[in-house]
Amino acid sequence: MLDVGCWFAALLLSCAALSAADSRLFFSKSFPGSTPAYVAITVEQNGAGQYKDAADDDTPLKFQLSPAEAAEMFALAEKLDRFKRPLESPLKVAQMGMKTFRFDDGAKKTEVKFNFSEDSDARALADWFERISETGQSYWTLERAVKYDKLGVNKALLQFETAIDRKRLVSPQLFLPMLDRVAKNDSYLNMARSRAANLADSIRAAK
Repeated sequence: MLDVGCWFAALLLSCAALSAADSRLFFSKSFPGSTPAYVAITVEQNGAGQYKDAADDDTPLKFQLSPAEAAEMFALAEKLDRFKRPLESPLKVAQMGMKTFRFDDGAKKTEVKFNFSEDSDARALADWFERISETGQSYWTLERAVKYDKLGVNKALLQFETAIDRKRLVSPQLFLPMLDRVAKNDSYLNMARSRAANLADSIRAAK
């Protein structure tokens, strides 16, 4: 016969696992006059994410972080008490864009807004989201060039390569279909095709 105490403990563990599976991080940044003026990012606990560069964007860019990357982001959120405490610095600083951190845990939602924070964990988490934002912007820039500006593809690839070298991109495998498309299509400049092939090889080798 199943011990009632063991059954109840197992039930609690099951509920906790379901709650964790439903957890989501949300980030937005509103900075009128900048490009883009608004971004919104969600990251699920399994690493699945979406990037938007407009509040009404109905075709967000979907990406996948590694388990280790997602775990690091959620660990930072835990260090920040799931955004239950203020993060704004008392220092008088220039406007750097109003940022929102939100932790969604099922029906529970906690969030905090700030322009600038001195908290090292807040800054580390913000940098994760900034890198995701830079990844999204690089993706859309390269996609536009591949579709509509074949002469501009090499320049877009150079910018993409620089971002990789500076370690400002996440989920680079997201770019592989576009890189392969350029590398295998002789309607693009030879230098663009060669650069695309080399970048694709580097990304695959780094997996």
